[in-house]
Amino acid sequence: MKETFFRTMTWLHTWAGLLVCWVLLLVFFAGTLSFFRHELSLYATPELHSQVLGSGMNQSLEQNLRQGQAFLSARVPDAPDWYIAVPQERQPYLAFQWSERRENQRPLIHSQPITRSGELADEPRHTKGGDFFYRLHFDLYYMSALTARYLVGICTMFMLIALITGVVIHKRIFKDFFSFRPRKGSRSWLDAHNISAVMALPFHLTITYTGLITLMLMYMPWATLSVWNGDTKAMRQELSPRFDQQKASGQPQETLDLTLLLPQVSQLWGESAAIKNVRVQHPGDTNARIFFTRDTGRDITDERVQLVFDGVTGKLLNPGANHASGSQQLHDTLMALHTARFVGWPLRILGFVMGLMGCAMIASGCLLWATKLREKRRNTWGLKLVEGLNLSAIIGLPLGTVLFFYANRLLPAHSAGRAEDEVLAFFLGLLLCGLTAIWRRDAAVWRALLGITALLALLMPVLNTLTSPQGLVGNLLSGQWVLVSADLLFIVLGMTCLFARRKFIVPARETLPARERTA
Repeated sequence: MKETFFRTMTWLHTWAGLLVCWVLLLVFFAGTLSFFRHELSLYATPELHSQVLGSGMNQSLEQNLRQGQAFLSARVPDAPDWYIAVPQERQPYLAFQWSERRENQRPLIHSQPITRSGELADEPRHTKGGDFFYRLHFDLYYMSALTARYLVGICTMFMLIALITGVVIHKRIFKDFFSFRPRKGSRSWLDAHNISAVMALPFHLTITYTGLITLMLMYMPWATLSVWNGDTKAMRQELSPRFDQQKASGQPQETLDLTLLLPQVSQLWGESAAIKNVRVQHPGDTNARIFFTRDTGRDITDERVQLVFDGVTGKLLNPGANHASGSQQLHDTLMALHTARFVGWPLRILGFVMGLMGCAMIASGCLLWATKLREKRRNTWGLKLVEGLNLSAIIGLPLGTVLFFYANRLLPAHSAGRAEDEVLAFFLGLLLCGLTAIWRRDAAVWRALLGITALLALLMPVLNTLTSPQGLVGNLLSGQWVLVSADLLFIVLGMTCLFARRKFIVPARETLPARERTA
């Protein structure tokens, strides 16, 4: 405790933010990109950019199901699961998918897109696309998911503390909202930190708190341990009853025609209900099950609504009614607020911008701390560490992202392990900045790395034009606005890096010896 409550809160705000800010920057950055998870995956699969987008839109659901079942029955009759992914707003094409068993691993999902003419498209390249950034923001990488989620949870709690204490110590919150004094050293970074924090404060509080809620049962397992004796499965079944799935019997039996179930689906959900996908579990088996998953659209929910039928007789086994408890429904609503799967394009773009402001808030806080120490001539090992981490994270993340998409386009389309090589390219960008920071961390290095990132980002639309059926101009003419937006974002990133490079100059008053500046 300090002499006053205000000084105590200031100390807590500083250290709660500083100790975990670089992990938080990674989490916020990857989470912000996850707002366009499916769109990034689409951009990373150029095989879909020409004749595939819009496939299945002009067909009825009955036609899609009939075509999908015929294809899967002929192609993979022994697959554990079949999926027919119906065209949607964020996945605007028809695709037939199936799973492949892998020992001690999650099943591998294969996907076969269909062209607008109803023919099989070229096999798409293996890529993690936007799913990589989605998993990265809470599972990190190169470590166990359990360890990563505990680490992210601890950092998120520190973030919540930093946000609350930041509100407490901010005496001039409305005045500072309109104040920015450029070229004033630490004062400028403080203004940038305040503006980015205050403008998006409701978003920051919501996304941080709901982020903790998403994994609350892992962080606070005592209810599970005391009431259900640690049986997580039993707890989830009581809170949100789900259909009890069966294993395959091993006895062959022809699977029911999927189109015969559509009248029952329409009766239960209405003629206008949108179907997200249809899954056939254990096809060709007496224990086959058919799952119709509803597209919840703009409902503020993350709950999966399904109808389950017997795959042989067509008997309704689960009517898809929501029997979840009140606490489960509240948890589900908070989950939906965090994932924002229900929002339309305007709110999705707004969330993306607010996420970028969160990144700016964290980055400016890191730079503020380093600038204050540098102004006080405290050239300690702590300052060198913070400056090195700042350089590694603030430039490494956008550079790694650009390298990820370069690898996506330059690696052979069907080479083994290419998806992991894309991820490796992302972390090589971080490693490059980290190794550079060990050598030097001065303004010249920042300018050089910003210039490299800007050049690569500005050339990405050119690379897209050379490696996909149609580039920026072709997508503009055909109205593929998702693909156009991706190219424009790379251009905006490049211009932003050029602007930052131009503004990143060595202060005239900095007269530290060369040995200290490059230490």
